[in-house]
Amino acid sequence: MIQISPDNIADRFMRYVQVDTQSDPTSTAHPTTEKQKNLSKLLYQELRGMGLTQVETDEYGYVYATLPSNSDKKNIPVICFCAHVDTAPDCSGTNVKPIHHRYYDGKDIVLPDDNAQVLSVTNSPYLANHIDSGVITASGLTLLGADDKSGVAAVMEATMYFMQYPNIKHGDIKILFTPDEEVGQGTAKVNMQKLGAQFGYTLDGGEAGSLEDETFSADGALINIYGVIVHPGYAKNKLVNALKIAGAVLDALPKNEWSPETTDGMQGFVHPTAVNGIAEKATIQFIVRDFKNDGLEQHHARLKQIAQNVVAQFPGASMEYVKQEQYRNMKEVLDKYPQVVANAKEAIERSGLTVKMESIRGGTDGSRFSYIGMPCPNIFTGMQNIHSKLEWIGTKDMAKAAETIVHLSMIWEEKG
Repeated sequence: MIQISPDNIADRFMRYVQVDTQSDPTSTAHPTTEKQKNLSKLLYQELRGMGLTQVETDEYGYVYATLPSNSDKKNIPVICFCAHVDTAPDCSGTNVKPIHHRYYDGKDIVLPDDNAQVLSVTNSPYLANHIDSGVITASGLTLLGADDKSGVAAVMEATMYFMQYPNIKHGDIKILFTPDEEVGQGTAKVNMQKLGAQFGYTLDGGEAGSLEDETFSADGALINIYGVIVHPGYAKNKLVNALKIAGAVLDALPKNEWSPETTDGMQGFVHPTAVNGIAEKATIQFIVRDFKNDGLEQHHARLKQIAQNVVAQFPGASMEYVKQEQYRNMKEVLDKYPQVVANAKEAIERSGLTVKMESIRGGTDGSRFSYIGMPCPNIFTGMQNIHSKLEWIGTKDMAKAAETIVHLSMIWEEKG
């Protein structure tokens, strides 16, 4: 019987969220913010304090650790558990004040530093699953940081459990904490040779029992629009303003489909994210998302055709369409290694939960890891309302995530 204390993992989690680790999408440094290293250094120290000897952190903010095998079996695959230390730039992560509502009673939770922030079963139905157990929120002025410090806490608590109970058999376990996941740079400087794992699991998911083996495939797109520039005082019948063309392209996009605000489930979308320029040249940036690569290509073709049709209405103007690959659906890789997901399902069930297979309308570090040599699905931690002032997490969910890690390690050893 594997049992991890919700109160113990709550204390660990609350310690971590008070460290400001927001990443910066405008930075070209690695990590994008130096303050992420503060948590990395703390994790390094705690891992060493647990008794692990193979632990290091590098100049990029990554933490690598190894829990050596205690099994007599020689052919157990090396597995990795991974979580990211950074929090999203969408909402302030400075001076986070976590509050442990130890026995949630089902009533509305009014966050004390901003009474307009009210967490309730009405706006967060999953709260009903946590009546009479612990719930952690922030104070109303910041995000909480459950994304992904709940994953960090689960990995650390599971590691502590292994150190306390050396009779639990497992193969070599690699631990990895990454920076900059929230700004798409979580694997930018990772050393896969140093990591040395064959398969991995990110702890970066939502409701208890959820297991995600599929993400969007993702591209960026740039539409560069070239106008005709002349002095505005003498511009009649000559000036072609690229900014106005850009506006016309945006106006020509479908209003009731094909956008994030009009799609869900397995539907893809095209989403304009920025417009920059002057009258001579304007650029529109897009993200393009679909679960299938041929769907991406169809989105690109449609977007390019819409832009070409608009630009053709402005004699003298021209345009350029540029595709930028970002990441691909990890399911294409994971389907080649069915044991990775199958073992995770079994571990979740051994933890006493029902498995909920889900697809991510986004990406994780696991998307990239899967394509650079470590097939890597995503396991729940319990995080809810992420990137917002109403972010919260149930302590029993975090404990179950840590228990799942222990069971999963045991399963790999049993089948090794």
